[in-house]
Amino acid sequence: MTTAAPAKAHCSNCDAVCCRLTVVVMPEDNIPGHLTTRTDAGLRVMARDEEGWCVALDSARMCCSIYATRPDICRKFAMAGPYCNDVRADYADRRSRGIPLLLY
Repeated sequence: MTTAAPAKAHCSNCDAVCCRLTVVVMPEDNIPGHLTTRTDAGLRVMARDEEGWCVALDSARMCCSIYATRPDICRKFAMAGPYCNDVRADYADRRSRGIPLLLY
């Protein structure tokens, strides 16, 4: 069984799966402290909500609530670029497998 390739990324069909990636915040990024956290290794990163989404994601509109001041790494993330397509394909593959069943 082959899985169809996801549609090319576009604002109208984007699930914002990049907003589930770890986003390292650099010192020159102007991000309010309440939107960030520190990893065990001490890196400053965008915080995530309980479901794993970036806390800056406006979930009602599926867009960044701090778009004008988003971290530089987010600015460099190219929609429909190779990395975007890889992230979306992995997400689609995991979703197609459904909820994992754990047997004890």
